Amino acid sequence: MTDIATLYIVPTPIGNLDDISARAIEVLREVSWIAAEDTRHSARLLQHFSIGTKTLSLHEHNEDKRASMLCEKLKNGEAVALISDAGTPLISDPGFILVRRCREQGIPVSALPGPCAAITALSASGLPTDKFIFEGFLPVKMQARENALSALLDRTFTTVFYEAPRRILDTVSDIQKVLGERQLVIAKELTKTFETYVSGTAQDVIDYLQADAAHQKGEFVVMIGPAQVSEQAIPSEAMNLLHTLCEYMPLKKAAAVVASHYDLKKNALYQAGLDSKE
Repeated sequence: MTDIATLYIVPTPIGNLDDISARAIEVLREVSWIAAEDTRHSARLLQHFSIGTKTLSLHEHNEDKRASMLCEKLKNGEAVALISDAGTPLISDPGFILVRRCREQGIPVSALPGPCAAITALSASGLPTDKFIFEGFLPVKMQARENALSALLDRTFTTVFYEAPRRILDTVSDIQKVLGERQLVIAKELTKTFETYVSGTAQDVIDYLQADAAHQKGEFVVMIGPAQVSEQAIPSEAMNLLHTLCEYMPLKKAAAVVASHYDLKKNALYQAGLDSKE
């Protein structure tokens, strides 16, 4: 019986082709099949690196059927690489069904590290990175989008999500409507020639988007800073203890101790501690 082959999760560049790893190129050349979100789009990448491996499509409309077929190929010893149009597969891209089926059937899955727009943007945003949440895409309909944004009112850590060019202005306008002038950063054209970061209030970002129609083109990463926690909302004795403990231990640990002692939210104390250092 043929040994079961491995499914490889292979990140591809989000813009600059030089960001692909030597290991990714090697895997793509050596597997039997490449499952691509859009084979026509991926053909340009594969051609650039002289990769002649057979490809087939795997997208949101055919993943269930393709997953069954690919699992059979893997069990017959044909290794498969999964790629998306750009970045790390499964991060707001297809692949979850396939990976879950492989895990259920005992098929090895190996993920390669590599480009991811959310992490790339966050690392250069200037927003807190010690704790964050990735929300994917916000809802398309306005009311649902506003409801989703309302959940961020008391969130004391950074939120990251993707947005399409046709909705970016409406989304930032909704952020302003729901969250006020919260610190905001948008990133577009990451790793490309015209890579751009815009930081400031929602109004600052709206002004940038409206200044030139070209500013609304491209794929966006939108990052919303944490809610500011007023020290006045935290008992003075709790803040005093927090400041004292910070002389002997990291802020995160001190916040956890004080939160447990005073029955307060650890995240709120942590953010208040950060704010008091500025």
